[in-house]
Amino acid sequence: MDDQERERHFNDRIARGEVIEPKDWMPERYRKQLIRMMSQHAHSEVVGMLPEGNWISRAPSLRRKAVLLAKVQDEAGHGLYIYSGVETLGISRESLYNEFLEGRAKYSSIFNYPTLNWADMGAVGWLVDGAAIVNQTVLAKCSYGPYARAMVRVCKEENFHHKQGYEILATMMKGTKEQQEMAQDAVNRFWWPSLMMFGPPDKESPNSADLLRWKVKLFSNDELRQRFIDRTVPQAENIGIKLPDPKLKYNEETKHYDHGEINWDEFYNVIKGNGICNKERMKARREAHENGAWVREAALAYARKHAKETVAA
Repeated sequence: MDDQERERHFNDRIARGEVIEPKDWMPERYRKQLIRMMSQHAHSEVVGMLPEGNWISRAPSLRRKAVLLAKVQDEAGHGLYIYSGVETLGISRESLYNEFLEGRAKYSSIFNYPTLNWADMGAVGWLVDGAAIVNQTVLAKCSYGPYARAMVRVCKEENFHHKQGYEILATMMKGTKEQQEMAQDAVNRFWWPSLMMFGPPDKESPNSADLLRWKVKLFSNDELRQRFIDRTVPQAENIGIKLPDPKLKYNEETKHYDHGEINWDEFYNVIKGNGICNKERMKARREAHENGAWVREAALAYARKHAKETVAA
């Protein structure tokens, strides 16, 4: 069977809704697109620890501190699951991380915005993790097995993160006027960047066509964004939060919420490295990598020693 026949067979399997596993034949572009998409996802989980880790020591109570600490640990685990999944595509974790540290691989634009006060922990949990859930529950049914299976556990944990963020904001909206203003301000700052998390509009998305055809993505960027808006508006109304979009209105014909224009110039500027916290985030990750070198070296030395002892036995 030549590559042309293999690709026809592969496309037939995708059309039937079959799951592709690491040892199965796949087109090189399918493999490369998965590496790009999954590595960006893994990098995002790791960078995503930074804006929330910033508030662990300043959480307003021991309960809040414990929950936030657990959440940040979850994000680290999500990155590890996905890095492991990417490795099944024949690329090493070291090379993935080097690409990231050298600025050749991207991560989600949302993590280049600062978390200025405790209310931001609520906005991040409710909006950012809420957007992640909309995206990742669909990925749990994607065509590549290791990625889909990783998303099953990730989504379960993200649901807790989402509820934690919503509960923070709901509590603040029942508090003093100052607390209510803090909660509203946090949502004002994170609403539009959260909508950008789904990627550029479909007409400008360079990779969506292939990913949809291969059922790595099951819905387009705009469809997922609309799904997020539709489920988030009633949640905001329930706790008295006003979403910062004067054009946000329910459309009786489409049965969806219409929304205002997203500032895509801002989005592209951030992913080019010009966001508020881009340099700060990359500096933190590079320093963490350098400071953790001794741990990697010790683990490698132990593994080699154990391997020798096993052979000798």
